[in-house]
Amino acid sequence: MDKLSVNGEIVNELLQAQAHVWNHIFSFINSMSLQCAIDLDIPDIIHKHGKPMPITKLIAALPKLHPTKACNIYRLMRILVHSGFFAQQKLGDGAGEDGYVLTDASRLLLKDNPLSAEPFLKAMLDPILVQPWHFLGTWFQNDDRTPFVTAHGKMLWDYCGHNPRVNNSFNEGMASDARLVNSILIDKYKGGFEGLNSVVDVGGGTGTLGKAIAQSFPHMDCTVFDLPHVVAGLQDSGNLKYVGGDMFEGFPAADAVLLKWIMHDWSDEECVKILKHSKEAICRGEKEGGKVIIIDMVMMKNGKGKEELMETQLFIDMVMMVLMTGKERGEEEWAKLFSAAGFSGYKIIPIMGLRSVIEVYP
Repeated sequence: MDKLSVNGEIVNELLQAQAHVWNHIFSFINSMSLQCAIDLDIPDIIHKHGKPMPITKLIAALPKLHPTKACNIYRLMRILVHSGFFAQQKLGDGAGEDGYVLTDASRLLLKDNPLSAEPFLKAMLDPILVQPWHFLGTWFQNDDRTPFVTAHGKMLWDYCGHNPRVNNSFNEGMASDARLVNSILIDKYKGGFEGLNSVVDVGGGTGTLGKAIAQSFPHMDCTVFDLPHVVAGLQDSGNLKYVGGDMFEGFPAADAVLLKWIMHDWSDEECVKILKHSKEAICRGEKEGGKVIIIDMVMMKNGKGKEELMETQLFIDMVMMVLMTGKERGEEEWAKLFSAAGFSGYKIIPIMGLRSVIEVYP
């Protein structure tokens, strides 16, 4: 007690620790507040305004807003400004009032943005996908494969196969991410597809990336391969075709196998099976020197200067544990998988921000 009264150091440390604990207890409020802004169409309303938008005009422009809640909008906007989704600028009318403007992050949530991340946000924050987090502690004490199984009684893929709403939401979320990957991959990795006559996009969903590749390389046959219920009703077109099946039983032959955000869904043992089927597929391809093209994370060893990117990688790794049977991997872990599946070498090409392109050679 004497030490407490002399310099207060222990008290300060205790209070800082409490603030740290509270910050993490309530960190979910960031994502819930962002989802609320999307539900209210706030990014699109500010965008359409075309200039800094004062709080009064924002409130007046919210069509879904109940009058008794208008006084609370500034509180929602305050936390979203703090988290970097909006900024404030002077209106320039001499009154000294501020107006809200978009940031790069909120522009990525506009409905008419072709690269919009809004479907991904809605999919990941769907109550069905959020509920398993409440069972994480229970899962560590049972033998269920994932917390999703603990919460819902079946694996995510099985759940999606029987629930069209969740299936569509998940597929739309993955498709929105694929559109962003498309624009970068076709631009920065164009040379990686040169010389190939065929490619199979394994786990390619509804074909967002497959269509982009097929259009950019009309000489190349592109196959989108996914579960039958995912590709059901999708029509072949030109050099693009859809094939339903199970990746653990093999997939069509091609000069290159593309695995975009697939490997992190699965355990090491499951990944080795996918890679072995990939090797078989490219060895049956028309060309010698085929390859597997993986788009996935390579976990950072040192996040100095890139703390937010590293934290996001850690978040996604936890998502894989809760929803799937997979994980994010560092280079050493990737190398072990490639060796176990019988590949001779690989190259990491860090052109995708959080993710990298990894070429794997038979």
